[in-house]
Amino acid sequence: MYEFKTFWEAVADLPHRLEYLEVNGWRTRVLTVDRPGGPDEQTVVLLNGTTGHIEAFTQNIRALASKYRVVGYDYPGHGFTTLTDHDLEIPEYEEHLLALLDVLGLDRAHLCGESLGGWIAIKFAAHHPERVRTVILSAPGGRVTTAERVDRAQSVSRQAVTEPTYDNVKKRLQVVIHDPGKITDELVRIRQAVYSRDGFGDAMHHIAVLRQPETRYRNRVTDEDFAAIPVPALLVWTDHEPSGGPEVGKELAESIPDGQFLLIENAAHWPQWEDPETFNATVLDFLARKG
Repeated sequence: MYEFKTFWEAVADLPHRLEYLEVNGWRTRVLTVDRPGGPDEQTVVLLNGTTGHIEAFTQNIRALASKYRVVGYDYPGHGFTTLTDHDLEIPEYEEHLLALLDVLGLDRAHLCGESLGGWIAIKFAAHHPERVRTVILSAPGGRVTTAERVDRAQSVSRQAVTEPTYDNVKKRLQVVIHDPGKITDELVRIRQAVYSRDGFGDAMHHIAVLRQPETRYRNRVTDEDFAAIPVPALLVWTDHEPSGGPEVGKELAESIPDGQFLLIENAAHWPQWEDPETFNATVLDFLARKG
C-alpha cells in the first residue's frame, strides 16, 4: 500500500530550489528539482488547481524527478505568490506561464496540469505549440458544467477561506479527494496557511470569477479544443469525477488526435494524489514514449 509522503520527504535528498522569482510583475513561488543527465534535460512543469499550490503534487514530484527536471509554481493569486487585486481569467494565466518559461530559460516543456492546470495547459498548447512537448491533463477543468456542481464547490471553498479552521479546510479538500483517509495533516495545514494569508479572502473573489457562468463561458474549453490539442496528451479521469462519469473522460481522450486515457478508480478530482502509484507509472511511460 502506498505510503503518503510529506513535501519535505519528497524533495529533501534531491537537488532542489524553492525560490521567489519575478514573473510578469508577480512575485512567484517556484520549486525546481534538478535531474542532471535526464533525457535532453527535459522539464515537466506542474500546474495546480483553483486555490491550489505546489504541494498538490507532493506525491508525484519524486517519481517524475527520477527521469526529468521538475518545476512547480504557484499561480498569480494562489499559494504564496503575490495575491491578486483584479479578476484573473485564462489568458492572464497563460501569459504568466509563458513568462515563467522564459525566466527559467525553458524553450519547451511537458505540462502536467490538474483541474484549472489542465484548463490552462489545453489553452496554452493551442496558442504556443512550439513551447510544449506533451500535456498531461489530470481531471482537467474548463468545460461548462451544471450550476449545482459549481455552487457546491464554491460554497465549501467560501467557508474554508472565510473561516480557515482545520475542519473547514479538510471539508474543502474532501470535494476533490474521495477518500478522507488520504487527506494528510500536512496538506490541510499548508492550505490553512494559504487561506489565512492577509487579503486572501479578497483574492479568492478574483480567482473564483471563472466559476461565474458568463466568465466561464468566455474562457471555456470546448470539445473542439480537445480535438485540436496539437501535442501528445494523456487524459487522466476518475470514477467519481464531479464533472462527469468515466465515459465522459474516455470520450474526451478519444477526441484528442494523439490522446491516451487513464482511469483512476476510487478517486474524485485529484487523481495524481489519490492513486500516485498508478498515476506516476503511467505518466513516466507516456513521457518515455511520447516525449
